[in-house]
Amino acid sequence: MIARDRIAALIPHAGAMCLLEQVVAWDERTIRCRAISHRDPGNPLAVDGRLGAACGVEYAAQAMALHGGLTGAVGGRPAAGYLASLRALVLRVDRLDDLAGDLVIEAERLAGEAASVSYRFSVSHAGLPLLSGRAAVILDAGEA
Repeated sequence: MIARDRIAALIPHAGAMCLLEQVVAWDERTIRCRAISHRDPGNPLAVDGRLGAACGVEYAAQAMALHGGLTGAVGGRPAAGYLASLRALVLRVDRLDDLAGDLVIEAERLAGEAASVSYRFSVSHAGLPLLSGRAAVILDAGEA
């Protein structure tokens, strides 16, 4: 397992914007993370104390960036990452902040290498799916 301090060293998010708590498992194609920050009243994505389900996409994007860092696909900590597209996004709940347990974030690399990749992702809670979709991600787009 990989803890939050190492996660923060591998993704371009710092402080409270580093939303992931722990890497539970990972390999060359997949990653599974755990998060508790959805329950934090100071979550930087919350609006009026509510964390909408669409914010789960940011949790998934951080898992994707982390996967790239762990596999060496991005050659270290990227300076920035951009969601180029989201497809087949399904939100099954309205919000995340009212969930008592941990979030489980899973991502699977479908295609690409280095700075341009596509992933399938899901976020669940207590074994129930909350959101899922596919994303195309570009890392360090301005430095090529």
